[in-house]
Parts: sequence; structure tokens; C-alpha cells
Amino acid sequence: MFRKIMIANRGEIAVRIIRACAEMRIRSAAIYSEADRHSLHVKKADESYCLGPEPLAGYLNVHRIVNLAVETGCDALHPGYGFLSENAGLAEACEQRGIAFIGPSAAVIQRMGNKTEARHAMIAAGIPVTPGSEGNLRDVDEALEIAQSIGYPIMLKATSGGGGRGIRRCDDAEELRSNYPRVISEATKAFGSADVFLEKCIVNPKHIEVQILADSHGHVIHLFERDCSIQRRNQKLIEIAPSPQLNETQRQLICNYAVKASAAVGYTNAGTVEFLLTESGRTYFMEMNTRVQVEHTISEQITGVDIVREQIRIAAGKKLRYQQEDIQRRGYAFQFRINAEDPRNDFLPSFGRITRYYAPGGPGVRSDTAIYTGYTIPPHYDSMIAKLIVWALDWEELIHRSRRALNDMEVCGIKTTIPYYKEILKSKPFREQDFNTSFVETHNELADYSVKRRKEEIATVLAAAIAAHAGL
Repeated sequence: MFRKIMIANRGEIAVRIIRACAEMRIRSAAIYSEADRHSLHVKKADESYCLGPEPLAGYLNVHRIVNLAVETGCDALHPGYGFLSENAGLAEACEQRGIAFIGPSAAVIQRMGNKTEARHAMIAAGIPVTPGSEGNLRDVDEALEIAQSIGYPIMLKATSGGGGRGIRRCDDAEELRSNYPRVISEATKAFGSADVFLEKCIVNPKHIEVQILADSHGHVIHLFERDCSIQRRNQKLIEIAPSPQLNETQRQLICNYAVKASAAVGYTNAGTVEFLLTESGRTYFMEMNTRVQVEHTISEQITGVDIVREQIRIAAGKKLRYQQEDIQRRGYAFQFRINAEDPRNDFLPSFGRITRYYAPGGPGVRSDTAIYTGYTIPPHYDSMIAKLIVWALDWEELIHRSRRALNDMEVCGIKTTIPYYKEILKSKPFREQDFNTSFVETHNELADYSVKRRKEEIATVLAAAIAAHAGL
């Protein structure tokens, strides 16, 4: 087993990996920028190394990170998610310097990170993909021709894209003409590649993804699926495991597709295969994420498998400890992404000092975060500051337990998405398990709250002021 693991990331995922290392009696080495000097992952790691004053440059410097890992005696590196986690160059640099990369091979990352190559691999494996261009588009004229043949709406996508960036929906030829240069510009700036392709837009699908684990001995298993349909502008907000919207036939089909897809490309370590499920029940491959997902937590909750621990074991050359028949799901789990955003003000970022933080607890409640009372959230990174994970035996109990946990949770000094999630849990369609990727945009009233609620809040503030004045 490894002696010391460098964690090439920050925030809550770095804390999550540090905890796994501690349980496995492996030393952890954290990296950080000056902006992250007081972050929890820096305090929790056995060793911490500053990358300099730039908030982002250090986290994105492959050679500096790998050189640091070598210099500090690390024999493995975990990339977490985001930053360089799906960068084939990092995996290749680790291999060249004798550092175990806790993830798939550079070749697999490269292949599955290229959306057109991934489509070709899935077609070859017999897995259905959405109709679209066979490869990268030459120009806007080819895009218009293909769009006309498959029908609008279509999705214009960056070939190397991810995280909801470099993607635009086009409902007609005019929108395609105007969006084409924009997507190319976004793709070039975000991913360093101007390659784009297009796919038929599946209107109001369910977004279903399957967690897989694969070792280097040819064994691949799934940990069932997650429903990620509650999202805003292609960014997930609430994830659910397993999906309450699938029947057992659909579940078995999608999970088998994921295992088949992983085996077909020689995948190793933890990964996620994402699908779109149409209103008519058809399933299409969407993409494969070659890293641990933000929402891996809920797959852990329903199966009892520690995914990060398994990642480390697999990277060390160990065989999977589980056969597929060993994996049993139990109950349901939600993950709420607690973002430093103001849902009443178009979800604008709300960075600043946390004057009070209280993490909820009790049966079936878990919180993953890197914040604490007195911590100042830097404005340079993603707005997600915590993940609230709630598990229960059945759907109704999960709704009630989640309400209780959200009510218990306190993050003062900044605005967060906690109140917004409370409103979603009250929504009848959500409670009745009737939702798809259009849920957020078709329920705008949830972000605005009700007039009655605002009046109640104002009345409470006024009553407190009057009482305080009377006590003078």
C-alpha cells in the first residue's frame, strides 16, 4: 500500500481524501495557494505545501505538482475532481516520474475526454448515443446541414468540454449561426481546443448516471445509479440515489450499459457513465467522467462502499473486494450542493466571512465541507462550500429528514442555497417523484419564495426590533 499521497486539489474533496488516507494509515500531503492558507484541508493534512500567491495557477501546473510530489516523497497522487482531475497530461507525468495516479490511465482519460472519440467508442460497444455529427464540425455550414437532417433543437458542444461549459442549445438555424462562434470561443478559453460537435437535443430528459468501479484485473462493477435531473444551467443542485423514476428493467439496462462501456475502453478506478432518458423511455449515452464525482457520497450511502478508499486500493494494484452480487442498495439518499449563492438574486455568488457554521447531524445525516466558523470564503473558486448528504429507508422519510437537516444547518454571514432547497422539498412534483432537467427553469417561483413568506419574515424582524426597543 502507499506510504504518502499528494492531494492535487482543495476544499471539501481534499478533506474527504485526507480522511480516507487517515483511515488507511497513509500520510497525506496537501497543496494550497495563499488564498487557501486557512482552508480546512490545509489544517487536516499531515503535510501542506504552498504553491504561491496565484489563486489558480498552482493548482493547474502539472509539472510543479508532480515535481513537488516527488520531492516530498509521495508515491501516489489523487486529483480529486475539477482542476486537473481529467487531465491526461497529469496522469502521464505521474507515470513518467514513478508516481501512482489514482484514476484511469492517461490514454483512457484522453479518449473519454474527447466527446467525439467517446461517442465512437460507445457506438462500437453497441451502446446507443444521441443522433449527431460523426466527428468534429468543419464549419458552421456543416453544422447547419446536419442540424437540418436530424431536426431542431440541437446541442452544440465543445469536444473537450465538461462541467456544463462550452454547450449551447439551438432551436433554429439563426440560433445555430449565432451560437457557433460563441461555443468555439468558450471551448478555446476553457479547454484550449476549438473543436465542437453537435447532437440532437433531447427535450426534458431525465439525467441518470451510473457509478462504476473497475480494477486492473479485469473486474468491473456498478454501484447503481444516481438521478441528477435537478440542475440549473447544466449545473447539478440535488442528486438522488437511486433514481426514484426508474423501474427495475430500466435500472438493470442502464447499469449494464455502464459496465459494458467501462469494460469496452479498458477503464480502471472509479468513474461515472452518464445517460439521458427520454420521455418515451429511450436511453442514450451522454458522457463518461473519468474521476470521482462530486455526488459519489450518495452512492456510498446506499451501498456502504467507501468509493475513495476503493480508488486508492485499485491504484495500488489491489483487486476489487466486491463482486456485483455483493452490492446491494438500501434506502434513498439526497445530496444537496450548498452553494455560496443568493437564490433570491439570480443565484449571484455570495462570498465572504462565515460568522457562524453549524453542521447538522443525527441518523442518516452527513456533511462534507472545508468551511468553519470564522473562515472567509475566497472569491476565486467554485461557489460550492459544502455538501449535505441525507439517507433514509424510504422516500417520504427522506423528504422529512432532509427538511429537518436543512433547518438544522446554519451558515451565517453569507447567502446560500439552503432556503431554495427547502422550497424544492415542499414542491408537489418533486415530492411525487415527477421531475426532469427542466424542473428548475419551469419552477422559477421556488427561487423567489412567496409574498406571504416575505411578509412573515418582515413581520418577524419588525417584532424583534419593537421588542428590543421596548426593553431599552
